[in-house]
Amino acid sequence: MKKLLPTSTAGSLPKPSWIAEPEKLWSPWKLEGDELVDGKKDALFLSLHEQQHAGLDIVGDGEQSRQHFVTTFIEHLDGVDFEKRETVRIRDRYDASVPTVVGPVSRQKPVFVEDAKFLRQQTTQPIKWALPGPMTMIDTLYDAHYKSREKLAWEFAKILNQEAKELEAVGVDIIQFDEPAFNVFFDEVNDWGIATLERAIEGLKCETAVHICYGYGIKANTDWKKTLGTDWRQYEKIFPKLQKSNIDIISLECHNSHVPMELLELIRGKKVMVGAIDVASNTIETPEEVADTLRKALQFVDADKLYPCTNCGMTPLSRGVARGKLQALSAGAEIVRRELSAK
Repeated sequence: MKKLLPTSTAGSLPKPSWIAEPEKLWSPWKLEGDELVDGKKDALFLSLHEQQHAGLDIVGDGEQSRQHFVTTFIEHLDGVDFEKRETVRIRDRYDASVPTVVGPVSRQKPVFVEDAKFLRQQTTQPIKWALPGPMTMIDTLYDAHYKSREKLAWEFAKILNQEAKELEAVGVDIIQFDEPAFNVFFDEVNDWGIATLERAIEGLKCETAVHICYGYGIKANTDWKKTLGTDWRQYEKIFPKLQKSNIDIISLECHNSHVPMELLELIRGKKVMVGAIDVASNTIETPEEVADTLRKALQFVDADKLYPCTNCGMTPLSRGVARGKLQALSAGAEIVRRELSAK
């Protein structure tokens, strides 16, 4: 019997202070060489323990071995020069100094497969692994080679597909592609964004997910959210096509955001990871608040397809706050589970 309302996180969790400066994106490593290799494993093990202790049903690596959810993957590819930097506008919101694509992109060796293998050895629970999606990858680079967002996205999709197949082979159950860019470039998403995502999942037998959020709780994102008004309907532009896509699960931001729940009707039939934890606030939700978000979602998502989750990654939060939020997620899901079984 598969558990109803299986809980998980969107991906990243805070890192221990001995490996990187906490509550900070792109925080440099405090260790190097073999110590860093061991330190990453220790942090991953600790992160797994915290997820299990909080009662999560689907676990991940907490992205403990990566500095950033996009650039760490790109660092391992050929064709991208990290010394040659340009300033670009990321997701039409903030400027960042990014590496340059200087030649054909390719992947010579697996990026996360050893980490996934290590995680698989530690637990029998279902594992979800996050990879950056093609559109979000191109949005975090300066392209001096292909000079076409679409062309570069197709190249990245092929590379992601190679990585995903190897992750599946070492026992990953759900492979999630992070595509916050899907909430910004609607025409491109419909023209080729979803198609490149489908290329990235080609031939996979494990479950696949796409995570589309309004971003980490950093100032550039929270400022942007203030400009969106009281009704966030961005998802409306891309849901119809996603509903028809081959992606199994759609992961969304719901709690404390102004996303109208009825938009979930547009993806009826898909499994939905409903973000019931706000990652842009240090306030720890009560289990009842989590349950309330899930109940609202259940009007538009069948109970056997609803996966309670966090809105986004938790890297910028303190470990104590993240811990409290994960426990609230589990407890809130349990409240609704009991209500459903009483029916």
